[in-house]
Amino acid sequence: MNRFKSSLEQFKYTKIWQNSVARNFIVCLGILAVATGAAAPVAQFSTNDTVNVAMIYILSVLMIARYTDGYIPGIIASVVSTFFVNLIFTYPYMELNFTLEGYPSTFLCMLTIALITSAATSRMKEQSRILNEREKLLMEAEKEKMRANLLRAISHDLRTPLTSIIGTSSAYLENSKALSCEEKAYMVQNIREDANWLLNMVENLLSVTRIRDGDTRVSKSPEPLEEVVSEAVQRFRKRFPQATVTVQVPEDFIMIPMDATLIEQVLINLLENAYYHGNPSKPISLNAFIQASSACFQVSDQGPGISEENLAAIFDGSAAFSQSSDSHKGMGIGLSICKTIISAHGGTIRAGNLSNGACFTFSLPLGENTNDTKTKHPDH
Repeated sequence: MNRFKSSLEQFKYTKIWQNSVARNFIVCLGILAVATGAAAPVAQFSTNDTVNVAMIYILSVLMIARYTDGYIPGIIASVVSTFFVNLIFTYPYMELNFTLEGYPSTFLCMLTIALITSAATSRMKEQSRILNEREKLLMEAEKEKMRANLLRAISHDLRTPLTSIIGTSSAYLENSKALSCEEKAYMVQNIREDANWLLNMVENLLSVTRIRDGDTRVSKSPEPLEEVVSEAVQRFRKRFPQATVTVQVPEDFIMIPMDATLIEQVLINLLENAYYHGNPSKPISLNAFIQASSACFQVSDQGPGISEENLAAIFDGSAAFSQSSDSHKGMGIGLSICKTIISAHGGTIRAGNLSNGACFTFSLPLGENTNDTKTKHPDH
């Protein structure tokens, strides 16, 4: 079995190498043919035909080095180009003649320039490839960090409500005869709240699955800013009818490239966070505005704010962000997922404190074809 796998890998490697060689040959042949076709009229109408033709071939060598793999194609093209200039464009034509006065030095200079150009271009391309690979490795490391933080947040935020449901239901069953109707209703109410919280966590996890595996990008399409905000607020109010939300959006019709379902989930997470950790009796503010080339969304509450020790790590899923007595209301997983979604959109998210509460702001790039109308940042 191992021998079969080794043979298969060797076959794939050989096939890739053969395809690369064939591609390099076709690119070299095509560019040299174009260079020769361009050099013919230049040689016919130019008084200093050899120098001008040489420049054309040096340019062709640079292009070959740019669009082929490795050093070899550019070096071979350098030698071939030098012989082409002598054979085709230097008298006597169609004959190699290196005995002309001054030509040996011209030949050596052209060959040297062509070789240096080819080597330099190939080296720059190799450095660019290495930088791209490093960037990919950094992105993979960031994704692994997000996954680890997500798992940590899941273990923290899902374990507590499950424990509460099991404990409350067990107490209800074991003491049902001794409990009053009010006590039973209170316990069932707690079970329902915990179950709704678990449902919200599952919705968050399903939102993350919309981000393609092996990629940190999402499928985006232009969506109306006002409709996305309205849908998120309506879904939030269905879950928390007693909450008050004040909304401010730009008067202009603005389309934003996004995955609407994911951004709505981010807004719902932030609204729930403001409701649980702010002051439930005070209004929550949701403001959307245009700043430079980004659409910004800001959710703020009128609660105690965020402690400094939690502020720095609030989005990584490890912060014990639970400022109320109900520990299951920690938003570790919700805020971690918010960061994952916004990062996948190419945006940024941050948290801070206002004079009278906490504030979460995230931005999304508008894109090239979006209305550039700018709305002033709302005052607080």
